[in-house]
Amino acid sequence: MSETMPPDARSDAVETCFALNDVWKSFGGVAALSGASLRVMPREIHALVGENGAGKSTLINIATGVHRPDRGEILIDGRVVQFATPGTAAEHGVAVVHQERNLVRKFSLAENLLLGRQPLTGGIVNHRRMVEEARPWLQRVGLHLDPRAEASHLSPGQAQLLEIAKALSRRCRVLLLDEPTSSITDSEFEHLKALLNEVHDDGTSIVFVSHKLEEVYALCSRITVLRDGRNVLSSAPLADVSQQDIVRAMVGRQVELLAATRTRKTETGRPKLELHGLATEDGHRGIELTLRRGEIVCLYGLVGAGRTELARAIMGLARITDGEMRVDGKPVHIRNPFEALRYYRIGYVSEDRKDEGLILTHSIGRNVGITIWERIARGFGWISDERARPVLSPPLERLKVKMNRLSQPTGSLSGGNQQKVSAAKWIAAEAELLIFDEPTVGIDVAAKDAMHRLIVELAEDGKAILVISSDLHEVVQLADRILVMGDFRLRAELANNGDYAATSERVMQAIIQGGG
Repeated sequence: MSETMPPDARSDAVETCFALNDVWKSFGGVAALSGASLRVMPREIHALVGENGAGKSTLINIATGVHRPDRGEILIDGRVVQFATPGTAAEHGVAVVHQERNLVRKFSLAENLLLGRQPLTGGIVNHRRMVEEARPWLQRVGLHLDPRAEASHLSPGQAQLLEIAKALSRRCRVLLLDEPTSSITDSEFEHLKALLNEVHDDGTSIVFVSHKLEEVYALCSRITVLRDGRNVLSSAPLADVSQQDIVRAMVGRQVELLAATRTRKTETGRPKLELHGLATEDGHRGIELTLRRGEIVCLYGLVGAGRTELARAIMGLARITDGEMRVDGKPVHIRNPFEALRYYRIGYVSEDRKDEGLILTHSIGRNVGITIWERIARGFGWISDERARPVLSPPLERLKVKMNRLSQPTGSLSGGNQQKVSAAKWIAAEAELLIFDEPTVGIDVAAKDAMHRLIVELAEDGKAILVISSDLHEVVQLADRILVMGDFRLRAELANNGDYAATSERVMQAIIQGGG
């Protein structure tokens, strides 16, 4: 496969309904985009992929009026336009659904859908009309719910559909979806896939940003790949491009992905964690679980099955109301994550890295060092660069975090690199039991492979690993054993032979028979 650079978008003005041509953008002297281009045809689903930090989010923000380009053009139907604000982009029929949800949880579905556009009567919001106007858009995306219901009750998949309904209600011609499947299940993806095909058949062009290449092939007809703010592939027909070609284009080198079928030989040690008849304030009952040193156990289930809540109970973030928890064979009562780490060497990589896993306003060094503060601090808690660097750098280097310096604000990193920092702090703390909650949500294919390799290496080093994942491919790829959870109960325990088709069928049967 030869790398192709973008042609002038104007040369395709007749065919292209939306384009960004030779776009440049820098922040503080650091180039985010260096001549990037994107050409979207009428009635197509176009994939936009690249590693974390490749420039995808910046390109989307320029396409939707959040940022203005330093140089370059935006074209609609071959005509140059300028988007001063997101509102200007919306007026031109360009809408976006961001990876991070923008819902007001305490507002109703109708209020969220029509936020800023509520129907008024005499200057006062007409709630009856608002509900009537919202209902058909909710039904359009398959949300057969009361428009007056509070958004806080939605599952991640339902919240994603509400965001799409909001975008469609603006009657957009171009819909940009930034990692729309990062926190939804396989069945929810199938529903989303059917919806997007209907939307595109109705005349809306879609830009689909995803790190899940199997979904890219299932949905899209053409692909654009960015690397370091530049095009590497431009509008290439997916029928002519292999998955390995895409990975090579993204990372600039050959990447030998971890085998899709599992080949790791498991040599487990004594139990690290045991749960016997465990019940929690969140609703778990009769939980029986044993996790051994050197073992990877994956906890799979539909969104809302109670997997994250169980992890939080183990860490002391939710109250255990009955049963027993043992660590290294001894009964324990863990009251908070500090105790979990200090006394029992348990670490938790939260799926909610922005609110729980990291302090984004603090430096990378401070975030990684927070778990080992006592070891590297001196005086009144001051941590010198000289003392911190030898301790903090190795886990960051192991995870290949793209950063300039330890003092760099964590919030300035891409989402994938933030996830790596969240994992690095527990590796630095030398945790002996690690709970990874959705460890590869929102990170690119190379970073995902690196995370998978890290998890396997940690297990081979004798760590006990519990992985919570909604990605069944990931579960089959990693797990020694698979625990299926539904309705806050463990429904099944399955040995993993690495056969995806057979194992996934058994998993889904367990979910169906268990009622979710």
